[in-house]
Amino acid sequence: MEHFIVSARKYRPQTFDDVIGQKAITNTLENAIKNNHLAQALLFTGPRGVGKTTCARILAKKINQESQTEVNPDEDFAFNIFELDAASNNSVDDIRNLTDQVRIPPQVGKYKVYIIDEVHMLSQAAFNAFLKTLEEPPAHAIFILATTEKHKIIPTILSRCQIFDFKRIIVFDVKNYLKVIAQKENVDADDDALHIIAQKADGAMRDALSIFDRVISFSGNKLTRQAVTENLNVLDYDEYFKMTDLLLQNDIPQVLIHFNSILSKGFDGHHFISGLASHFRDLLVAKDTATVALLEVGDNAKKRYLEQSKQASMQFLLKGIDIANDCDLKYKSSKNQRLLVELALMKIASITFDGEKKNDKNYIIPAKFFRHIIVEEKIDVVKTTITPIKKSVEKIAEKVAVPQLKTTRKRSSSLSLKSIKQKKEINPVEDEIIDYSKMPKNDFTEVQVLKFWKEYIENLRKQGKQSIASIVAADKPKIKDANIYIELPSKLMQSQLEKEKPRILRVLRAQLNNYSVDLIINVNEIQEKKYAYTPQEKYVKLKEKNPFIAEFRKKLNLDI
Repeated sequence: MEHFIVSARKYRPQTFDDVIGQKAITNTLENAIKNNHLAQALLFTGPRGVGKTTCARILAKKINQESQTEVNPDEDFAFNIFELDAASNNSVDDIRNLTDQVRIPPQVGKYKVYIIDEVHMLSQAAFNAFLKTLEEPPAHAIFILATTEKHKIIPTILSRCQIFDFKRIIVFDVKNYLKVIAQKENVDADDDALHIIAQKADGAMRDALSIFDRVISFSGNKLTRQAVTENLNVLDYDEYFKMTDLLLQNDIPQVLIHFNSILSKGFDGHHFISGLASHFRDLLVAKDTATVALLEVGDNAKKRYLEQSKQASMQFLLKGIDIANDCDLKYKSSKNQRLLVELALMKIASITFDGEKKNDKNYIIPAKFFRHIIVEEKIDVVKTTITPIKKSVEKIAEKVAVPQLKTTRKRSSSLSLKSIKQKKEINPVEDEIIDYSKMPKNDFTEVQVLKFWKEYIENLRKQGKQSIASIVAADKPKIKDANIYIELPSKLMQSQLEKEKPRILRVLRAQLNNYSVDLIINVNEIQEKKYAYTPQEKYVKLKEKNPFIAEFRKKLNLDI
């Protein structure tokens, strides 16, 4: 079995021209060597995987080649390059051994180059022991310090070094380099697949090459976008395009269903909502031709962004970014994280809804606006069913069959039209006299009466008759001598209920099937005394509680 070499080692740059994304630094170093203007202490700082150690090795080899009259391309000057890992050799003794070796001149070439990786891991004492040697090294010694955390290095070390800040490698550079490697490895790779790998690497070429090896092991020589997203557990941008379409359609039920399907695939809600905010940002960038270049996506994806950006308004995208960003900030502190994301999605889906006036910025489309679609298999026609309106409660005993009644009209010849009209206004239902002698007289219980009483009160309230409903509810009816009695605290309430009495009796008798029952309304004199309406009555009440009120009023000569 042939020994496998990872791409990060196999395709490590051997010259400054091969270094990706650090053109400014490589040009500076090349000119410094060419003009013999190279400092004796260099500090390479920047994120991981951007080429710090690689540039240090290329520089160490380059300066020795320049010093030779006859250049041998196979000569790597390995004996002139010393690499020290400061993470494991961070003591004072390690630095003393290093300074002892520095005194010895090189046997081949002109310079001895010391590459100290992760130099920020040195202890405080080791830094202090290294100061003098770093400031005034021998002419044949060059120190190259590499670190990812420059802020941890003491200022006295920084002041003795020429600092080179390495930047993150942009997505397009990483993608183009991966395309070259894919061709060398005879791998058929989609442009979108390489773009996803480059985005996942987050500016580190070493990470990109490691991911590339992993995906190749998964999918073989055919590298597709679907294979990459599946292997890297990356949420495909197709999901965001679909979600945005649903949000623009104000289809909240389908939005929640689609979000549930994303969670069922194992994706985190926090990752989704932050990705949705980034998607809205890309759509916002795609709306203007001047900013389209800021889209860090593949060519196929760019076309889709341009199409969807035409459908989404500027107001929708700005509000959507604001809501998604607010959800992103609150996510970790929330106890119900799924509900937080669902609420944010419902708010975003309600931005462009024009069904009714929206006064609140947190407005959400009410459920009554959504309709379920029913597909009839035989006719193959889609029909939307209108949600049924709740029927109002039927009037009590509305359909109760009442036997035919013998009635005799009152003669009104001796009465004026005006008096008839006034009489009808006072008691509009008593315009006919009913003969109850032959009507049913079934027995009834107090439970039946209380049930009727409660239903009648509810019916009055539904009709908007709140005043009379409160009077009817002032007391529970009581049965005595086959009649129903009710007590009220005032004569005013009694007179109001007397007007309603014919209606109550008509429905009550039909409900109980007893046409001899009567409703007797009494005023409770004891209860009436509890209520003081006029100033005189209030004064009497106060006088009963405190007799000194009368003396107080007399001395001050107060009026009621």
